[in-house]
Amino acid sequence: FNLKHPFGHLIDTLRSEQYEERRYFNPQKLSDVRYENLPFCMRVLLESAIRKCDGFYIKTDDVSSILDWQMQQNQAEVAFSPARVLLQDFTGIPAMVDLAAMRDALAKQGVDPNLVNPRCHTDLIVDHSLQIDYSKCAIQSPPTPTDESHGAAVRSPAGRPSPRGSSSGGHCAGQRPGHRGGCSKASCSDAPSGRSAAVQIENTPLLCPFHLQPVSEPETMIRNQEMELIRNKERLQFFKWCSKAFKNINVVPPDINTVHQVNLEYLCQVVQEGEGFIYPDSVVGTDSHTTMINGLGILGWGVGGIESEAVMLGQPVSLTLPQVVGCKLVGTINPLATSIDIVLGITKHLRQAGIGGKFVEFFGPGVQQLSAPDRTTIANMCPEYNATVSFFPVDDITLQHFKHTICSEEKLVVLEDYLKAIKLFKSYGDQSEDPQYSEVIEMNLSSIVPHVSGPKRPQDRVAVTCMKEDFINCLNEKVGFKGFHVSKEKQATQVPFLHEGAEYNLAHGSVVIAAVISCTNNCNPSVMLAAGLLAKKAVEAGLTVKPYIRTSLVPGSGTVTHYLNTTGVLPYLRKLGFEVVGYGCATCVGNTAPLPESVVDAIKQGDLVACGVLSGNRHLEGRLCDCVRANYLASPPLVVAYAIAGTVSINLETEPLGVNSEGKDVYLRDIWPSKEEVNHTEENIVIASMFKELRSRMEKGSTFWNRIESAESALFPWDPKSTYIRCPAFFSKLSKEVCAPQSIEGAYPLLFLGDKVTTDHISPAGSIARVSAAARYLQSKRLTPREFNSYGARRGNDAVMTRGTFASIKLQNRLIGKTGPKTLHIPSGQTLDVFEAAERYQRDGVPLIILAGKEYGSGSSRDWAAKGPYLMGVRAVIAESFEKIHRNHLVGMGIAPLQFLPGQNADSLELCGKERFTINIPQELMPRQQLTVQTSTGKSFSVMALFENDMDVAFFRHGGILKYVARSLLL
Repeated sequence: FNLKHPFGHLIDTLRSEQYEERRYFNPQKLSDVRYENLPFCMRVLLESAIRKCDGFYIKTDDVSSILDWQMQQNQAEVAFSPARVLLQDFTGIPAMVDLAAMRDALAKQGVDPNLVNPRCHTDLIVDHSLQIDYSKCAIQSPPTPTDESHGAAVRSPAGRPSPRGSSSGGHCAGQRPGHRGGCSKASCSDAPSGRSAAVQIENTPLLCPFHLQPVSEPETMIRNQEMELIRNKERLQFFKWCSKAFKNINVVPPDINTVHQVNLEYLCQVVQEGEGFIYPDSVVGTDSHTTMINGLGILGWGVGGIESEAVMLGQPVSLTLPQVVGCKLVGTINPLATSIDIVLGITKHLRQAGIGGKFVEFFGPGVQQLSAPDRTTIANMCPEYNATVSFFPVDDITLQHFKHTICSEEKLVVLEDYLKAIKLFKSYGDQSEDPQYSEVIEMNLSSIVPHVSGPKRPQDRVAVTCMKEDFINCLNEKVGFKGFHVSKEKQATQVPFLHEGAEYNLAHGSVVIAAVISCTNNCNPSVMLAAGLLAKKAVEAGLTVKPYIRTSLVPGSGTVTHYLNTTGVLPYLRKLGFEVVGYGCATCVGNTAPLPESVVDAIKQGDLVACGVLSGNRHLEGRLCDCVRANYLASPPLVVAYAIAGTVSINLETEPLGVNSEGKDVYLRDIWPSKEEVNHTEENIVIASMFKELRSRMEKGSTFWNRIESAESALFPWDPKSTYIRCPAFFSKLSKEVCAPQSIEGAYPLLFLGDKVTTDHISPAGSIARVSAAARYLQSKRLTPREFNSYGARRGNDAVMTRGTFASIKLQNRLIGKTGPKTLHIPSGQTLDVFEAAERYQRDGVPLIILAGKEYGSGSSRDWAAKGPYLMGVRAVIAESFEKIHRNHLVGMGIAPLQFLPGQNADSLELCGKERFTINIPQELMPRQQLTVQTSTGKSFSVMALFENDMDVAFFRHGGILKYVARSLLL
């Protein structure tokens, strides 16, 4: 091997008494000073190119180009072979259907179908199939037919069965021990009409509005799973067969976790082992948020369906060497800033920097202040600031995270030794390790300050340090988006009142509702932990919350309650009145227990601007309670802080929250948990326990999944009656011999399109229109419109997907002069659905092309934007320019992407789109070769064939990558 491999001389051995020897390719042995100047993400690309260099897919020139990245960025095209592929079920099902069809094609040729397997390790996570048929929610004050300010009650589809117990009504156990202001029997079971009454919504149980006690969570979950099994039976049976039939693929069943959570906490390896070597983990996934993994030092990004299939089948990803922007984080994070403040602050900063399509790599001393979950959340926001990658090299903080998640002690030592050996381990405080970047953007973390939003709209943000001043301004301003127009002489009004035998005062700005809601904060536990730790410190400091304030804690999931309880902070939240009242929509939709009558009377008596503070996502004026006029959205710890202060008219930086039993002032800074404390608790208790639970579920499996039956066979037993899973026609007429490229003779344009035609226009997406070709096909299978489901759910049926190609109502086709999914069948002069016209052309043996303008195929990456045209008989697309990923998809399906020469287009060449086109393709086709096009009117012009390399030409000659791989197994 050493002698055959072009870089065999770079093979090195990792040795230690703590583990067995490991071999690896060491780029350090190149002895090239340029290596240590490369950004860390480029070093991952370089290692892969060195290890995978075979002279065909990946050449020595690729290694040279990456090493010379400073001069080659935005110019050189290189190939990258990631370590693994990540699929979610919607995009994964067509890929697996293609592999199953390839097995059929090879079996017909007398070849063992078991030879067809993913060559690159592939994980498929079934997480997109669950729909919420049964849920739990109470609405206390339903809107009248003319009142839309609070939204309308959501009703279940007609005919849906009710959950057990939903018709019998709910019950309330009465006032809970320690609950302040609990409800009475009358207000629960015999509540009169009005705000205190619970309202039964169709197919949901009657709920107590104070306790939000719904149908038990396990029963709700089981019933949703039952519906998932029924609705997706065919798809899940197919996935089950795939998990048994294919090697090198891991199917993660439903009811485990979401694709990114599983990837972060279970699938990622950081350092992979295979074929006798260790090497950096890397991944491409069929989801734009695959970038989340960059936060753990693993290079990965989202690709299209055909690109992912290509990688599965052993082909590399082609990319132009990107610019890499270094984002230098400096300064110290404001002690009051939460993880959400930091993530949104960095996202806004990068969005304004204009880094579209570039790689971003973080460096600088400020990175050490970010926890691993913070980093993954920032990397997850890549699509928000339009970067391709947001890379955080591995450091000590990442290693600590791995200790609680993916790594055994031995693996952790191997990982650290290996990354240090090839210079992929980063010390963020050491400037000498900083590489060279295309450009550097500096961000001072000190500039990120905590905000709240309000008092009436979420877009009106207020820095916490300016809160008191801003609230006074709101009192002064005229009634509007922020103003309340309270006269100067009335702004000092205070109204005394009695509550539970004690006297209190209310004033403008007094907090009367404080709700900690985690529905918008579940993805990052740090903010909920911060609220719990702050409550603990507050109680220990002798602070309390006034008993008249309506406090509540509504976790977004049972997981939140679990980690609050595990970390020991739940009793302290309860001590301050923040007791778990249930799981469901609560304060955001007005589900707040009525305020004490004495509080309401005091507010009315003084015409006070009373306040609510919550960590949810809705806070319109009057929504929480009709007598509470000012409502603020705040992070969970700030909700607790304002509840303790009892007012929003306070400068939390300079004024005390309260006075303890010894008469000493206690400031927010005295009880605010440090970021280090939050991070430590998160990593050592929360992350560890969550990962333990995930690993347990992965190892035990799912009863729901285990009871699904599937065939035990090398070939999938296609059901001819199925409308979800169907063997596609990609391998029809597959032969061992490869014919020389054939010219395209006498082709008609199927469509004549303009500029910026997106994949939304081309590919099937969304619901299936009742008057579409796909609808007629499903009706022929005796399905009613309510059973059509969506194109996404039927991506495993090529008959549906082909009929949905070019079915967009927004398609602008110049052949018919109006918007819609129609085209002109040129020989007959009839206007038909695009699919019907294509079908007629194919019956007559007429090849098809598409004429288009600039940026053809822009937008989201969609595999069926190329698969559909291929099955319709489209042989080439002639356009002014192509979106790169779509160009790759066309090549991958054997469709020729042809570009008008500079300065030319269909209009300048006076093409009407009704001509017949002959495209002369030479047998010895070369990358980026100019081809001649002749029309039936005698016109002739040249186009550029956008085959970027020999690999592209090979795919085109074979009729696409699927046939290329199939033939490689026939030989």
